[in-house]
Amino acid sequence: MAVNLFPPVAADLKPVSGVRLGIAKAQIKKPDRKDLLVITLPHDATLSGVFTKNRFCAAPVQICRTHLEQTRSEHQPILALLVNTGNANAGTGEHGYNDAMSTCTMLAALLGGKAEQILPFSTGVILEPLPVDRIIAGMPLAINNLAEDNWFDAAEAIMTTDTVPKAASRVVQINGKAVTITGISKGAGMIKPNMATMLGFMATDAQVPTELLDKMLKQAADASFNCITVDGDTSTNDSLILIASGAMDIGLVDECSPGCAALQEAITSLARELAQKIVRDGEGATKFMTIIVENGTTVDECRTIAYSVAHSPLVKTAFFASDPNLGRILAAIGYADVEDLDVSQVDLYLDDVLVAKNGGRHPDYREEDGQRVMRQSNITIRIRLARGEASATVWTCDLSHDYVSINADYRS
Repeated sequence: MAVNLFPPVAADLKPVSGVRLGIAKAQIKKPDRKDLLVITLPHDATLSGVFTKNRFCAAPVQICRTHLEQTRSEHQPILALLVNTGNANAGTGEHGYNDAMSTCTMLAALLGGKAEQILPFSTGVILEPLPVDRIIAGMPLAINNLAEDNWFDAAEAIMTTDTVPKAASRVVQINGKAVTITGISKGAGMIKPNMATMLGFMATDAQVPTELLDKMLKQAADASFNCITVDGDTSTNDSLILIASGAMDIGLVDECSPGCAALQEAITSLARELAQKIVRDGEGATKFMTIIVENGTTVDECRTIAYSVAHSPLVKTAFFASDPNLGRILAAIGYADVEDLDVSQVDLYLDDVLVAKNGGRHPDYREEDGQRVMRQSNITIRIRLARGEASATVWTCDLSHDYVSINADYRS
């Protein structure tokens, strides 16, 4: 029940020179579905990643962090990413860690490298053992169909409860050259990242130094995947990866290089689109909601209030019902962790409708105006604090009967 979200057109997803993707049906959880993805990188590629802050982070997240640190210190390239769906390999202890390492070892052997040159990713059910044998058996099949134009199939191969594959591309002119950025993401529930999303992979053919790539990814994540929530749950497996294949030298050395800002904007734009697709495909979602908090003292303060509104079950269910019970929004603003907030200065808008002025119901507000807006599938909530110049935006969705059904039936 995605909100104004349609599957990408495979032909619109631009290949990234040097980055190849291979898919297999490994029967990890269900038969006859794409559930294993291998992404290979050229030896001169650079890579950056950000990961969940959930203390119960999955075994593959732990290994990714270790392998990234190790390969950087030893000046080794990352050769490939290995992604499986159907099993999160989280809450599996030492056995799960060893299972994930064994998949890295096997893929490295098939590609002629070392285990630490492989980054593993998993998504699916938590607390279940990883079906290592099926993953290893599927590796040769994925390697055999490696291709630069497999982005659409790759987007399908990482889905769990997603109803629509999520992928997009950008082509931008930078320093006289056409630079490509393509990415995929997955996620529909357990989305409240504090660094990324469930899984996201982006790649560009530009040559970008590692240190600069780290800065670009953090900036992009903070403006996109760090601004979404479906249900307030932070996954054990959240991972976001940015690859620069190095196929195109556009003269980037540091943040001051000509063209750096243009590439940053393109990467951030792509990340924002992929993040918003996750919210639009939120489990059971019928409404896509943009929450803008303005005139705060700090961005963190504005984001705290925005998330307070976005996480409120009472707010989310009201929007599902198109019921303009908008006092629920004021209540969520009031219990946000902003101790010195003067609520008598707060204004609340629903799209173009001024609902509350100076902390109270606006005299001209009519409930039918609020209901008119709430019947829309795309809705903007604007909150003005009248205490500074900072602002923040968060994207979320409503909470429906289907969300409960999907999560109640998830393992069946």
